[in-house]
Amino acid sequence: MTQQEPRSTVSDAVRKHKEFLFPAVATYYKEPIALVKGEGEHVWDDAGNKYLDCFGGVLTVSVGHANPDVNKAWIDQVNSIAHTSTLYANRPQSDLAEKLAEISPGNLKKSFFTNSGTEADDTAILAAQLATGNREVVVLRHSYAGRSATALSSIGHSNWKPISSQVAGFVHAHAPYCYRCPFNASPENCGLACANDVEELIQTTTTGEIAAFMSETILGVGGFIVPPKDYFKRVYEITKNHGGLFISDEVQTAWGRTGDKWFGIEHYGVEPDIMTSAKGMGNGVPIGWTIATPEVADSFPGLTFSTFGGNPVSCAVGLAVINVIEKNDLRTNARVVGDYFREKLDELKEKYPIIGDVRGMGLMQGIELVKDRTTKEPAPEAVLKVFEETKRQGVLIGKGGLYGNVIRTGMMLNASKNTVDELIKALDAGFALC
Repeated sequence: MTQQEPRSTVSDAVRKHKEFLFPAVATYYKEPIALVKGEGEHVWDDAGNKYLDCFGGVLTVSVGHANPDVNKAWIDQVNSIAHTSTLYANRPQSDLAEKLAEISPGNLKKSFFTNSGTEADDTAILAAQLATGNREVVVLRHSYAGRSATALSSIGHSNWKPISSQVAGFVHAHAPYCYRCPFNASPENCGLACANDVEELIQTTTTGEIAAFMSETILGVGGFIVPPKDYFKRVYEITKNHGGLFISDEVQTAWGRTGDKWFGIEHYGVEPDIMTSAKGMGNGVPIGWTIATPEVADSFPGLTFSTFGGNPVSCAVGLAVINVIEKNDLRTNARVVGDYFREKLDELKEKYPIIGDVRGMGLMQGIELVKDRTTKEPAPEAVLKVFEETKRQGVLIGKGGLYGNVIRTGMMLNASKNTVDELIKALDAGFALC
């Protein structure tokens, strides 16, 4: 891809964004871009520049912009009926719920649809509290769950927490952050200290009986933190011993993103009591989803509704996305292309000392940048340099981590090795400037 020409004028959309939106609605890059078109793996800004999209609107565009099969389902449903509310049954919602019960792990069977991952997690927490009769919930440091009062109380990430916790009952366990182990151990000798610490956390900071343990399978905003292989098995055991349910947050890790499996938690051999997702489920159409075992779902009071939850358009699109992933075996593709991507990232790590860690699963890979590999001092300014250069090279990426020093990538599930090569070339050019 040719390098992008410098922008000479401020986009009208960017100008209005700055003038009429909350300043908190932040944008990437020194000179923000306004996107006007998307097709497959590419997007275009309002100056006519073309970019390879390797972040997908935060791992949300899962099967490509304007995917023809997804768009057809969308248009056909809009031309039929676009809104009902959950006070009426609608076929797309019922069909999607049936399919989700088929592909979800364990005994997860009954769904509750909402508008976003925030609402999905809120629903999961409430369902756990109602089902167990307990109130306290164990969550993780470095985690992220959204912007509601409940979510802001549960997240373990000060950058995204503009106000003190408003909802009581959340306790924060150490994150399974092997690269920055809170117990100063290595993956080879840690003995799952971070998982075992959950036991003492419950014994010392709660009543001893909890409603749930909730975690992202891979901590997304936290910087793609990947737990050790047996972490969730041990935490599951502890959770059950203290009366709680296990909630798997799959907002970023679902739909084949981690390779081979539908859901990230399946790599860990644990069957959740409740699971949530959103983002890639709708390929850009707003949808949130909570699924639970019949026992949990049946404990939820019978009088509730969601105006836009279970929207027939969102549900028709959600089912179409699943069908595209199945038809094209994109779960396998995520593993094959993801493995190739990881090899190339490891080569960059060998080349550039500023890369402290490379981690992830499938097509969810992160790169943590440090000033020194021994001290592991974060290098957020280096991330910004790479950001600007990859943009100049015509490639869009993401970032995250508590210290702002992790590059996050989220290529489409139908990305190819050629996509990887183009991304690696742009990253190489960026790291060369650090």
